[in-house]
Amino acid sequence: MARDTTRAAIGSFAFFLLAPGVNAGLVPWLITRWETDAPVWAQAAGIAVTSAGTLLVTAAFVQFVAEGRGTPAPVAPTQQLVVGGLYRWVRNPMYVGVAGAIAGQAVLFASVGVALWLVAFVGAVTLFVARYEEPTLRRTYGASYDAYTSAVPRWLPRVTPWQPQRSP
Repeated sequence: MARDTTRAAIGSFAFFLLAPGVNAGLVPWLITRWETDAPVWAQAAGIAVTSAGTLLVTAAFVQFVAEGRGTPAPVAPTQQLVVGGLYRWVRNPMYVGVAGAIAGQAVLFASVGVALWLVAFVGAVTLFVARYEEPTLRRTYGASYDAYTSAVPRWLPRVTPWQPQRSP
């Protein structure tokens, strides 16, 4: 069990650097070189939103390792459906967190280029989720995934956390 958790943690960290790191770190840097003329209030708001998005995606990755004993990467999926933690409010907290971090940087750097990257990112993720991720999860987890998707929204969080039905 400890070996599975260690392997999942290492794989998740590598995927974290690759996916969110590139999309919410490298690409905005390439666009802005992290230079800004935004007013101080916009910089403060951008830092707050970027930080919140980063915390959200980080917490979602940790939940994946803790609960799913696998990684978010399609090549090394979890052994069980992850429905705890942030996943009780929204089905895709990682994507929401990355989008938030990108949005925050668009404000922080007053960058139309980063805003356009956000639109491209959201479009690509929406297609990926609808065409690959959800059908794969439905085939893998069946009725439990159907129950989860009927109770937890894809993008906008619930007001209260979902409580999965436990078997007696």
